[in-house]
Amino acid sequence: MHAESRRTVWGELLALWIVTLLLIRLVVDAQRMFGLFEVVLVLVPVLFLYAPVVVCHWRRVDSWGYPLAIPSFRDGEAWARVVRLNLWTVAAIMVPYVLGYHLWHTQIFPYVLVEWMGQDPETLQVAALEWSWPTDVLRLVGYHLFFVAIPEEVFYRGYMQTRFDEHFGTPWKVLGANVGWGLILTSLLFAFGHSLISPQWWHGFIFFPSLLFGWMRAKTGGPMAGALFHAWANVTVATLDTLYGVIPT
Repeated sequence: MHAESRRTVWGELLALWIVTLLLIRLVVDAQRMFGLFEVVLVLVPVLFLYAPVVVCHWRRVDSWGYPLAIPSFRDGEAWARVVRLNLWTVAAIMVPYVLGYHLWHTQIFPYVLVEWMGQDPETLQVAALEWSWPTDVLRLVGYHLFFVAIPEEVFYRGYMQTRFDEHFGTPWKVLGANVGWGLILTSLLFAFGHSLISPQWWHGFIFFPSLLFGWMRAKTGGPMAGALFHAWANVTVATLDTLYGVIPT
């Protein structure tokens, strides 16, 4: 790829990333600072969904050329691929996922706090299974699916990963999916993009599930498989956080 076209793509995608996330942060901060009704936060998924469409219009290309849309509800074959891939993926990682969560909160993180950060063991509160379930499961699922997972997957995997793939190619075959540098670059932007909105020390670790979301997009040709799994992962963590008393019910 020519250096000039590479600069053009990087400039476009970095501008899209920075401007969109700064606008989202402005919305989130304004809602908190001025006590606005939470309905204004609907602008967050709207920005994620339509910013790539605006960029396509600016580039004079058809946004339908990118996997930005949800498959038609009558497209049974597409939805079957999405569901099958999610079922297989959840079945493969469910046990290590839950076990890893348990070990992190009951063994690893307390050890880090005491041995590395010098916290007094007498004041340490270790998470323990309390069997307190989330009180509003439908709201939890709806929020993570429609306000978080689908908009973010359309933005990052639907547009950005596809745009990177156009120029870097997809020379690697991973479990039946053709991927390339676009998968890694998009995952980096996805992980650290969270800190542009609300900085947290653990945001860098989001890079790893992002690789799986991007692989699912490459495997199925669209963002919905990754969106469903993204929502599942978020809901599962929120449920485990409640079960272990990390967050209140």
